Amino acid sequence: MSVIPTPVVDEDNNTRTIVTEGKRSRRRPAEGDRSKPRVLVTIIMGVISVAWLVPLLGLLITSFRTKTAADSTGWWTVFTDPLNAGWTLDGFSQAWDSLNVEVSFWNSLAVTIPATILPIMVAAMAAYAFTFFQFRGKEIYFAIVLGLMVVPIQLAIIPILQLFVWFGNTTGIQIIGQYPAAWIVHSTFALPLAIYILRNYMQTLPNALIEAARVDGASHFQIFWRLVVPMSVPALASFAIFQFLWVWNDFLVAYIFIQSGPNAVLTQGLYTLLGQYGQGWQRVAAGSFITLVVPLVIFFALQRYFVRGLTAGSVK
Repeated sequence: MSVIPTPVVDEDNNTRTIVTEGKRSRRRPAEGDRSKPRVLVTIIMGVISVAWLVPLLGLLITSFRTKTAADSTGWWTVFTDPLNAGWTLDGFSQAWDSLNVEVSFWNSLAVTIPATILPIMVAAMAAYAFTFFQFRGKEIYFAIVLGLMVVPIQLAIIPILQLFVWFGNTTGIQIIGQYPAAWIVHSTFALPLAIYILRNYMQTLPNALIEAARVDGASHFQIFWRLVVPMSVPALASFAIFQFLWVWNDFLVAYIFIQSGPNAVLTQGLYTLLGQYGQGWQRVAAGSFITLVVPLVIFFALQRYFVRGLTAGSVK
């Protein structure tokens, strides 16, 4: 004789459905149980953050020490005997003079600002076309753009350098050693990622608003500048942060295409601070913090757009 199961009310799901005991839902975890993973994640992220900051802390301490003290003892020894650590500001004064900050700082800005604005302008227009235009082969072209993201800049340096030399010999306009050489290289290699980020973000914009503007007779030019660009400020700002930091901290492109001379940037000056036999690494530590000021200001000024711009196009 079969046993008739006793019906119970499924209170865990806040329903009044009568279910059998075997189908009763599992008990929800308590609030304390759910907080444990959060605490674990916080601890792990804290450990990772400290691990990333340790080299930076060592660089900062070294920049304030004399060469003799830094060569004889490790930077961590200052915590055991801080009064005899050999503190000095000579590294910063020497780095400031050797970097010729009054000139190289403006050279870095002259390279970085146009190399940040140009790819954003072109990529925003291309992303608008990939999002709101319908044309044959659109997905194929976009796949080609994504494929260009994996091409390393080191692979194309020699062909680009040969192209610039040919252009200078043909037209008489020398690009190598001038700011436009760095603008072209940085902007070209930044375009694929910029198009990808902006296109994903524009796909999240309300299409009804775009259609309403078209019904009212707005042209694509008006829709782009008056609607799409203002609504895409978080994505534009997030990529601007990335691009600015990449170009400001770049050494390879500046070393090859701008070269030494009156247009040399700060990162090229850092290399000269090291000296022929690597004896000036204390000055390099101090000079690194001098060049670090501008990126920090840019990042903290635009950080409220940073996460919004990167995550807005991740899901639909």
